[in-house]
Amino acid sequence: MTSRERVIASLNHKQPDRVPVDIGSTPSSGISATAYAGLLEYLKIDGRARVYDVVQQLALPEQNVIQQLGIDVIDVAQAWVHDDADWYPVDLAGGGKGYYPYWFKPRQNERGGWDAFHKDGTLIASMPPGAAFFDQSYFPWVDGYPGSKKAMNDALDEAMGKVLWQNLAHAPWDSAGNSNFWDDLRSRTQRLRDEIDKALLIVCGCNLFEWGTFLRRMDNFLMDIYIDQQNVHMLLDLLMERHLATLERVCDSVGDLVDVVRFGDDLGMDSGPFMNLDTYRELFHKHRTTLCSYVHKNSSAKTFLHTCGSVYQYIPDFIESGIDIINPVQTNCRDMEPDKLKREFGNDIVFWGGGADTRETLNRGTPEQVKADVLKRLEILSPGGGFVFNTIHNILPDVPPQNIAAMFEAIEEFHS
Repeated sequence: MTSRERVIASLNHKQPDRVPVDIGSTPSSGISATAYAGLLEYLKIDGRARVYDVVQQLALPEQNVIQQLGIDVIDVAQAWVHDDADWYPVDLAGGGKGYYPYWFKPRQNERGGWDAFHKDGTLIASMPPGAAFFDQSYFPWVDGYPGSKKAMNDALDEAMGKVLWQNLAHAPWDSAGNSNFWDDLRSRTQRLRDEIDKALLIVCGCNLFEWGTFLRRMDNFLMDIYIDQQNVHMLLDLLMERHLATLERVCDSVGDLVDVVRFGDDLGMDSGPFMNLDTYRELFHKHRTTLCSYVHKNSSAKTFLHTCGSVYQYIPDFIESGIDIINPVQTNCRDMEPDKLKREFGNDIVFWGGGADTRETLNRGTPEQVKADVLKRLEILSPGGGFVFNTIHNILPDVPPQNIAAMFEAIEEFHS
């Protein structure tokens, strides 16, 4: 099987010739630029740690690394990130040498950390000294919603533009303001599909709950969903207008070329979901169903939802909504044991993740412990397809390169 055939087989719940592997196809299944730089040195691979996601300081794996590690799926961002003129060298916050995109010019502050600003001078994100990624520092509606639905609509685009996740968007969306972006997206994605046998994924966001937290701040929005549902409903309606407009352009441009459309919306904590099931259904279920339905009717792609934490209670609703894939499969949270998930939902939803414990084992264990952890998870999650190997969220800067190498060695051992 080619990589693309392998991924598609598993997404269709058929047993592929080997477990498909992802590292780096999304900003929630990737690798810290610091960890990537260390891996390049450890494996003696030529490459550059280009920080394509500046918020989380993630590198986008290069083609020689993708081939050597046997990675089967890539972000369409791969078509944008390989021109050296678009990058400049930096010392990475987590250690090592890397490269920032030309448009990202954070300023060092008096404390030794780094600040990022909106063009009007608003401080929108900061990376404190000793940290390894940027935190949101500006919440446009922290003091309240604008008022009527019309006032909210009139203010929403400007407010969203001051949120770090949109203002500091990763490739290809950092080029979305270009007049020829959609034609360029198609031509570059077509070239990737013609030249590389990997499955293709495009990140589309379409966050719902999270946009409330980005605009209002987490504490306020968690209260809003219970005591101010009128404003929450208005906000969600306006977000859906924008999300569907984006999906229309995406599907028109590359709906016949990409294999996966990735949505994001963190809905869980370690102990359980952020809200009870009835509240989730009242506010979010119909909108997620609409998003999935649009993709399925207007493209050949599968739908992928990134949602951290304990979301066991929501999985039947995700399936009903039309979500094909769930990530990162955070198995160290309540009710998220891999054998339980595979037994109860393995025929109806694809698990993209859960392949290596990034909280304890991958970063703190020995290579032997990493191998044992990965092999155990492969035994549980791989039978019958419906699984794409990935770590539980991103590989962080403190992960030793020998442990990353051990993870890939375990995958090879599983197939030997």
